[in-house]
Amino acid sequence: MSPATSRAPRVVGIDTGGTFTDVVALVGRRLVTFKLPSDPAHPARPVLEGLTRLAVAPSTRVRHGSTVATNALLERRGARVVLVTTEGFEDVLEIGRQQRPSLYALGPHREPPLVPRERRLGARERSGPAGETWRRLDRAALATLVRRVRAARPEAIAIGLLHSYANPAHERSIARALARLGVSVTASSELCPEYREYERLATAVTNAYLVPRVGAYLEELGRASRVRIEVVLSHGGTAPLAEAVREPVRQLLSGPAGGLAAARELGRRCGFERALTLDVGGTSTDVAFLDGGLPRTRGREIGGFPVLLPLLDVHSVGAGGGSIARAGHGGLLRVGPESAGAAPGPAAYGAGGPATVTDALVVMGRIATASLAGGARPLDREASQRALSKLARSIAARSAREAAAGVVRVAEAHIEAALRTVSLERGHDPRGAALVAFGGAGGLHAAPVAEALGCDVVLWSGFAGVLSALGALVTGDRRETSRTVLLDARDGVALGRAFAERERATLRRFGRAERPRVQLERWAQMRYRGQSHELELPARGDLVKQFHAEHRRRFGFSESPRAIEVVTVEVRGEVPGLAWPVQASAIQPLRGATRGARPPHEPPRRTPVWDRGGVIRATRVSFDGLRAGAAVRGPAIVEATGATLWVPREWNGRLHASGTLVVTRARGRKERA
Repeated sequence: MSPATSRAPRVVGIDTGGTFTDVVALVGRRLVTFKLPSDPAHPARPVLEGLTRLAVAPSTRVRHGSTVATNALLERRGARVVLVTTEGFEDVLEIGRQQRPSLYALGPHREPPLVPRERRLGARERSGPAGETWRRLDRAALATLVRRVRAARPEAIAIGLLHSYANPAHERSIARALARLGVSVTASSELCPEYREYERLATAVTNAYLVPRVGAYLEELGRASRVRIEVVLSHGGTAPLAEAVREPVRQLLSGPAGGLAAARELGRRCGFERALTLDVGGTSTDVAFLDGGLPRTRGREIGGFPVLLPLLDVHSVGAGGGSIARAGHGGLLRVGPESAGAAPGPAAYGAGGPATVTDALVVMGRIATASLAGGARPLDREASQRALSKLARSIAARSAREAAAGVVRVAEAHIEAALRTVSLERGHDPRGAALVAFGGAGGLHAAPVAEALGCDVVLWSGFAGVLSALGALVTGDRRETSRTVLLDARDGVALGRAFAERERATLRRFGRAERPRVQLERWAQMRYRGQSHELELPARGDLVKQFHAEHRRRFGFSESPRAIEVVTVEVRGEVPGLAWPVQASAIQPLRGATRGARPPHEPPRRTPVWDRGGVIRATRVSFDGLRAGAAVRGPAIVEATGATLWVPREWNGRLHASGTLVVTRARGRKERA
């Protein structure tokens, strides 16, 4: 048996980040949590090591949030793709929407397409917008196309024909013919049967680009672990391994999705429906705004490429613990977006890494422990001091502590700007919302950032360091399907048929045993006829009245006589997940801890922290030693396995009955118990 557990876990949640891989397992009625260093060169290694430590059985369900797809796209390390599209439309992928990414840039730059012109091939066929065939795809044209594709030596193939959402017959014929070449084939009509040709085409290309690399990673996990693996998708749902291998483009926000669902649950249990989320990891920071449900969007850009699929609305910036601090032009301090990653990592890792945000927090004293991630990463505090002293000389700071304070202020300015993007810039007032902080470093920046935004409440859990993995573990199974229909909103019969067809398609994505428990929801993308953008509404009751009311609420007016069009129908299916846990048992895996081991509960003690230009004495508090109702008064450092919370002066905390520490400004409004 593993040294970590004496019985096989029932469910495991794993979140792979750029610096650490977080593991949460449900063993009997208790949770086991730990962290392992990530291995960007071999991302499967820490995942398999974690499963081995847990002694998983074939019956164990593993839910995995991964950054493999995201990294492959951002680093342009995908497959050699051949694109097949309607003849005459080969350049749509490069023309795009003719929008300048930076309106006032004198030398604008756009990401080059994932498929160069010589590998974009035209098929002699054409369908109309209603699905009518304008030019039939004959056998001779199909045979010629197959020969051209073979000659291009593809590693993956994407097919995106004009109006294939309305008539997928030609795409299916081409896909069957090209399947004989022995490489993966992505058909846009299967992946995202929706209108907007450029976005649908780009989504199919991105998926094909990712299939070989992501597929190899997931198949390695499946072979080596022999457990039931489900992959967290960008909309917060999950997909079985085989489906995840075919459609990796749905995983581009896999990691943040689990954390967002868990953050919403934390907020609700403390009485907050409106919340900002702050997930600070080793490489980046992910933020979002919650107003009741999970924030969703359709058709956003990731890495410069549009993705026409449902996604959680998460904004990311390069301001994590590993973000590199350096002197820029003129000796000005710069922080990020470049990261030291897991190797060599910050200077504190003792591997010759550069000065980073983590090193600044060590020098300031906000990180007072001898290691990170429950002992997974010992800290070389003297190396941090040397790195910040060197940085201080290059930016004309008077001391290493002064340079460290500057690094943290710049990083927190980046984080604050990101939170303003998802709140104020989108019409949400952050005042009155709670800030839910998680990730290993989220709590270290939460209170200063909240104060800058006018938030009076910070929520922080003992699970903060592994919250994304916990969200993956407890979330329900969810699948979603959609199709563009372009129907009159008053045509109830046609809409009923369209929704029924999508309901059948959604149910087919679940296993037979799960189908009786699936809860289905109908949603519609609607607009006034002639508009170019839609509003998303739940399809229940009178759609016309709902749309007029929502348009009036969002834009201040409605046009009752004007015809309303249902552009796309969508069906979401969900099987409820596990009950939310309150307490956790922590494991420190790299110290050989035994079952149920916890760090010893030391009495509170004082430690020096650099704050506002001077040294103050802060109380060090072990989160595991707190009980419901316990108070924490700033200045204080609250330490849990894998995460730390900084409570400044004028902030006080109290442990809520749900197990979450509710931290409020002394002059702010009182917490909701």
